[in-house]
Amino acid sequence: MVKIRVSRVASVGDISDAQAVLNEVYVGEKRWIRDAAGQISGEILPESKCSWFIARHRGKPAGVLRLLYDPELHFPDNIGLKLKEGVDLDKLRKESRIVEVGRFCILPEYRTSFLVAIRLMKGAIREVVERGYTHFITDVFENEPTSPYKFHTRILGFEVIGTHLYGELNCSCTRIIMTLDILKAYKTMKERRSRIYNSLTYGIRTLLNSRLKAMERK
Repeated sequence: MVKIRVSRVASVGDISDAQAVLNEVYVGEKRWIRDAAGQISGEILPESKCSWFIARHRGKPAGVLRLLYDPELHFPDNIGLKLKEGVDLDKLRKESRIVEVGRFCILPEYRTSFLVAIRLMKGAIREVVERGYTHFITDVFENEPTSPYKFHTRILGFEVIGTHLYGELNCSCTRIIMTLDILKAYKTMKERRSRIYNSLTYGIRTLLNSRLKAMERK
């Protein structure tokens, strides 16, 4: 069995390993950023608005993921934003507690399966739900060869709410904006009982079930 361990970035060594992943993928392979050091800071306390997670295979870095809590969801006028009909960002802000998923990157040798991605998302879901947040939001690049679009939509249940043309990363692809209602997605997975469900929720089902019951009582 492949041993993938995921932990919250919580030490200087963790930061160094996370930067190594970003340097290989985002700097060397994709050329989306110039330097990984500016991406991950020392803000690694639980109360921080930013969390990083790192996946390791047999102790070696395999992938990283960043969470940003309470993003403003205010899009500048010059980025070419197009929202799907019926999408109301103001309503989403008021009725949800949102976390942005970003810098989701996995080293090439671990992309042949979803295991590293699943483990990273499992760690993210645990922390987000424990802190009382309800939704993820993220951007993925349209037609980019290693885009997690299918993973997000087909496996996790993210829903597309719009697109925009420009962002922080140096990429010419259109950005697809997606959101995930975490408990709604969990309920759907639970009903289907797929292998992905077992892998993604093992060890955190008690937490998710308690939150789901509380939501359904409202």
